[in-house]
Amino acid sequence: MTTTFTDAFLHTAERHAAWGAEQLEELGRVMPGGPWTADLEQCTYQSAGRTIRVGLLGSYDLSERSWLWGWANPGLRGSAVVAASERIAEYGRRNGVPELHWESVDLSGFGDPRRAAEALAFVGMGVLGAPGYIGEAAGPETRVYFAPDDPQIPHARLDPITMPRFLTTGAGLFGHCAREVASGYFTHHGVPVQMGTDRIRTHLPGGSTVEITFDALGRIAAVDSTLAGS
Repeated sequence: MTTTFTDAFLHTAERHAAWGAEQLEELGRVMPGGPWTADLEQCTYQSAGRTIRVGLLGSYDLSERSWLWGWANPGLRGSAVVAASERIAEYGRRNGVPELHWESVDLSGFGDPRRAAEALAFVGMGVLGAPGYIGEAAGPETRVYFAPDDPQIPHARLDPITMPRFLTTGAGLFGHCAREVASGYFTHHGVPVQMGTDRIRTHLPGGSTVEITFDALGRIAAVDSTLAGS
């Protein structure tokens, strides 16, 4: 029985942790939640008066405490709505991340299986570079997870003011490697970094500079920013 994710999965997760947290906040502003409907044949999701195009990431069975990737659902194999999850499986095979290419993942051994399911959806979002993910109850024992694929959902931009918060938030999500969290965040935003033994430095567009230092345990010790013009 699996009781934790593999190192390969956690490494992938950390690369997407900070920008993923940032993007989910952006998604929440556009799609605040509420009553919803979905048309899997049309690849659409509707809520808060907005209809967007989505792909089905997967589903979580609360009673079995198991995750099923969308492409592995017998009734949906080969359909357009699971094409995104097929790309996740291909990434998993290519990069040796078993949780991303197994048809299903047994989460019953995790201390919090529901949170583990959210982690799978989160990392699926990250691998796709999707502008967030959406989880909804599809019955008393099932939750379904969608990845938006629609220009109506904006991609969050790097903001020097909020950046430290998202870096520390991201570092706390999986707690595996804060350096990967920071470097993954800047890579996502197309910002080159200078890697040191205990720090990362970068120059942001617009002239601001950032230095992130790590303690002896590899945790983020400080995020120091010098804003352009200050």
